[in-house]
Amino acid sequence: MKTFVIRRRNAWKNAGELEITAGVSTRVGNEEMPDKVRWIRSYVVEEADGTLGTVCIYQAVNEEAIREHARRVGMPADEITPVANTVVIRDDSGQKLRAA
Repeated sequence: MKTFVIRRRNAWKNAGELEITAGVSTRVGNEEMPDKVRWIRSYVVEEADGTLGTVCIYQAVNEEAIREHARRVGMPADEITPVANTVVIRDDSGQKLRAA
């Protein structure tokens, strides 16, 4: 699998909506597409208009699998960028939203 960064802009009004979507995303990935996509982590960002967006790290067989996963979940995949390499300076696991 290849690693991708996915930007989801202005997708949720609040954290509650995001949590519900995270649960659906986890289920779809784990039960419906386990051999095609793996959600690694997401960074939640506050957009300029007050809505929430995310920057997500996924592993997938290709971009189309990520788009299919997003379609099944009902969330955007505004930008999908392949990761060329990873440089880790510090662990960033201080704040986590755990999907059910």
